Amino acid sequence: MASRFGGAPELPPAVLIMGPTAAGKTAAAFSLFDQLPVDLISVDSAQVYRGLDIGSAKPDAQTLRRYPHELIDVRDPESTYSAALFVADAENAMQRASAAGRMPVLVGGTVLYFRALLFGLDRLPPADPAVRSGIAERAARRGWAALHDELAGRDPATAARLHPSDAQRIGRALEVLELTGRGLSDHHRGSRQARFPSLRVVMTPADRSVLHGRIARRVDAMLAAGLVGEVERLRERPALGRDHAAMKSVGYRQAWEAIERGENTQVLRERIVAATRQLAKRQLTGLRKFPGTLWYDSARANAAGSVVRRVAGFCRQNGGRGSSG
Repeated sequence: MASRFGGAPELPPAVLIMGPTAAGKTAAAFSLFDQLPVDLISVDSAQVYRGLDIGSAKPDAQTLRRYPHELIDVRDPESTYSAALFVADAENAMQRASAAGRMPVLVGGTVLYFRALLFGLDRLPPADPAVRSGIAERAARRGWAALHDELAGRDPATAARLHPSDAQRIGRALEVLELTGRGLSDHHRGSRQARFPSLRVVMTPADRSVLHGRIARRVDAMLAAGLVGEVERLRERPALGRDHAAMKSVGYRQAWEAIERGENTQVLRERIVAATRQLAKRQLTGLRKFPGTLWYDSARANAAGSVVRRVAGFCRQNGGRGSSG
């Protein structure tokens, strides 16, 4: 059944289509768009960036004309895009959809963004330049992998979801520890009510080997479509470096490093497949902790139809918005 809680009245009901990378979320979203009056809102921390097309599995221009999405191509890759910015943008998109008499459908795999939108942002201390400077000095001496190990000893739950080279997030996690004496995971444990009524759907193959096969085929398709060339063009942007958030996305990080190291395509393929599997594992772990979800086996032939029927019922329960009749 739909997950209904007392939420902020200014935010309309919405459908959340969540899942790991390559799981089949997009097909379900397109079926919804074809059969119900809905607006699609992307929840993807890589697809927000212009120029990150192949490696983010962004729908091509023709597909986006047929199935328009909000929050795709809204930032240049030199920019930083945070959960707070996403929440503000998504709220505006939801309100526009509702004003047009359409159901907002948020679709993607960035679990942090879904959680921040549905439950609100954690109240964390503001940045402290002195603390940040000290952490940066330690990183310069010891390396970010060593600081990741330090974080693992003090806040293992947060360290487990961060890559050892993710300097921005490791630094912030250590900063919060030093300023509050508590890890980010402790700040995230508070019970919350949802801010708006929602139907929460997770799409993923029940058989993990099916998901792994899809990941491998997607990586092969990305490389054949020119992922390395895309990253080479991004590297030509004078203000863009490997430490920018956009370039830490899975696929882009590995391709950037492969170009620097002169690695061949087969080595790059294996590294991207392994990193994408790790990403999918983290996504599934986060989704299992996400409350009130309905799980669908996206490998089943009727999965998208089942989701459409469930969403149609949710629309009827919420005043007919987005209902086909």
